[in-house]
Amino acid sequence: MFDKQVYVSRRKALLEKMAAQGEKGILFFLGNVEAPAQYKDNCYKWRQESCWLYYFGIDDPRYAAILDIESGRETVYADDVSIDDIIWMGPQPSVLSKAEGVGVANAAPYVKAFEDVAAAKAAGRKVHFLPPSRYYNTMTLEKLFPGEKPSEAFVETVISQRIVKEPCEIEAIDDACALGYEMHSLGRDCIKEGVLEQDIVGKMEGLTLSKGWGVSFPTILTQHGETLHNHLHDKLIEPGKLMVIDAGAESNMHYASDFTRTYPTSGKFTTKQREIYQIVCDCNNFAFSITRPGITYRDVHIQTARKMLEGLRDLDLVRGDLDEMILEGIPGLFQPHGLGHNMGLDVHDMEDLGENLVGYDRGQKRSKLPGLGSLRMARELREGFVITDEPGIYFIPALIEKWKKEGLGEGFVNFAKLESYYDFGGIRLEDDVLVLADGARRCGPKRLPITPAEVEEAMAAAKS
Repeated sequence: MFDKQVYVSRRKALLEKMAAQGEKGILFFLGNVEAPAQYKDNCYKWRQESCWLYYFGIDDPRYAAILDIESGRETVYADDVSIDDIIWMGPQPSVLSKAEGVGVANAAPYVKAFEDVAAAKAAGRKVHFLPPSRYYNTMTLEKLFPGEKPSEAFVETVISQRIVKEPCEIEAIDDACALGYEMHSLGRDCIKEGVLEQDIVGKMEGLTLSKGWGVSFPTILTQHGETLHNHLHDKLIEPGKLMVIDAGAESNMHYASDFTRTYPTSGKFTTKQREIYQIVCDCNNFAFSITRPGITYRDVHIQTARKMLEGLRDLDLVRGDLDEMILEGIPGLFQPHGLGHNMGLDVHDMEDLGENLVGYDRGQKRSKLPGLGSLRMARELREGFVITDEPGIYFIPALIEKWKKEGLGEGFVNFAKLESYYDFGGIRLEDDVLVLADGARRCGPKRLPITPAEVEEAMAAAKS
């Protein structure tokens, strides 16, 4: 956990912001419980709810809390262990001592949280709650608040706090990125013809467990990068392919990293691979170069998409005016996803609270264009935001054929030449980026090799 004062200050700011908006009543927090995998005592890997971690830091199951907007009273609810628990778990600190460790003076049994919520409702007080992400919490909240929606004011206030990272969080993200660097370096060094993809994934994920909490999301490692979220790891590495590795580590503080690199399985790019790879690499660097406070990430996405089209036009894969192609949504044929997303305690930070609420400012609307419509982070950037920069180019035969059949991109897309790329795969290159007062910096102590020459050199060094 962070220092006690971090949590005290966060809750104080939350209450003050809610009160300043004229909100009254209580804020109800529901932490996660353990989820049985096959039977009650054999559970999925434990992970605490992220808003709970942010405001309370207690990394144990079956906790709840209430903050009273008007009185400022704070109460943590959980059950002290019984002798039966002690037999299996050993002696445990009391709930009150854990609460006091994060600056909360009051504690009560877990069931009392629901009694206090019911009493507040009966007294006509507003009970603010957040959207649940786990089934237990969903069912529990539905019983407590049948037919009611989460508090919009509560959600937006939490987002406004969490989206700007504090210095202690930036340090934690840098630590997660350092572990992510190790994870990716190990994966890259294991790429050899005949090796099973699962073997590489196992080594990478084992490293994250030996030095952190594990992975921040299911690892994507595939020689079929045209499938954007390919989680199958059952192929032997073949010569001449491109290996996309999109993987992240979660630190013991529960902050995430999220990197992507694409490697030639033979250790050297073919001319064709290098041409496309260089475009993606240039796009990654370009997006980073214009990332700064005041620009919207929507504009960064669009300007980067324009640069991508420029490179594809040089290869005669697309033709025509770049701005007209942007308006027609042509970039979405080659990059169906957005340029990036927020990152922090979750790899897609706070999207459980509402993807549009997190990623879009008021007044911004999602585009209906391919690619741009999938942009998860469009907001005007501010100092302290942590976002991903992950352009990609993919040749998806089914999508290309669909466009061709429906007459989409006609006059702009060279469909005849694209047929020779049907077995190409895809390329994605991703870094994690902190927005500074005057620009940006990449998170973590070192950047993974990214230029074609750097990649080939790193792969050659692993073989020597």
